[in-house]
Amino acid sequence: MQFDQYVARVNTKLDYYLTTQGSLTEAMRYSVLAGGKRFRPILSYCVADMFGSNLEQVDSSSCAVEFIHAYSLIHDDLPAMDDDDIRHNQPSCHKRFDEAQAILAGDGLQALAFEVLVNDPLLNSQIKIDLLSTLTHAAFEMAEGQAIDLSIVDRTVDISLLESMHRKKTGALLSCAVDLGAVVAQCSEQDRHTLKVFSQAIGLAYQIQDDVLDVEAPVGVLGKQQHSDSEKNKPTYPAIIGLQASKEAYQALYLQASECLNELSVDAKILQLLTQKLQTRTF
Repeated sequence: MQFDQYVARVNTKLDYYLTTQGSLTEAMRYSVLAGGKRFRPILSYCVADMFGSNLEQVDSSSCAVEFIHAYSLIHDDLPAMDDDDIRHNQPSCHKRFDEAQAILAGDGLQALAFEVLVNDPLLNSQIKIDLLSTLTHAAFEMAEGQAIDLSIVDRTVDISLLESMHRKKTGALLSCAVDLGAVVAQCSEQDRHTLKVFSQAIGLAYQIQDDVLDVEAPVGVLGKQQHSDSEKNKPTYPAIIGLQASKEAYQALYLQASECLNELSVDAKILQLLTQKLQTRTF
């Protein structure tokens, strides 16, 4: 299975980059190597692979986007934010270590993400600049989305605000993962536009689906506490438009994402298969 090969590849590279990070090594490794679906790196590899790029040139991008994702989860779990004690079916970083170490581990992972891109000897300077621009923009959007998320607790909001928040908090980094692969592959502007439409659709779909799973899925599937959103009185799609309408919304977005891939200049079957796996959460 090609996806398994991508996961094995990025896990090896993540382990390599996390081997010696000083006193923060243990906390950083604990959070990054504990598990996770790795579908952001998979997206980067898939896109670059479709356009015939050397996967060695995608390794740093795939690790960088996963480091940013891991740092965001560490910080999201902190008591000052989402206050979650479980992540990937194990104690959150701040519960395994302490809050200060968790904050610093997240800071370290964010810095490491940019370091691995800057120091990649296989990429030329212009590609590095484009990759850094893409990643920094997404990291800021993600942080802004989390700020919005925290600001609307205990508030009644409309669906447009919730969608905007989801597109930033979850969608920005998913779109980034796709675009990083496109930058490395140096694909055309038209293909990049099509991939942007695709990634924005799956980014929103994935978060709406998460809202549904928070209601329906057991802890073992979620890897964290069930009903965590409702217990914190956070606005969600099911809370605003209902459970069935939420399911129909994310299914329609996944279909839109899959269909738009037909406009690419290359065969996109691997991304369409990945979209199916995202929708069914079978990888």
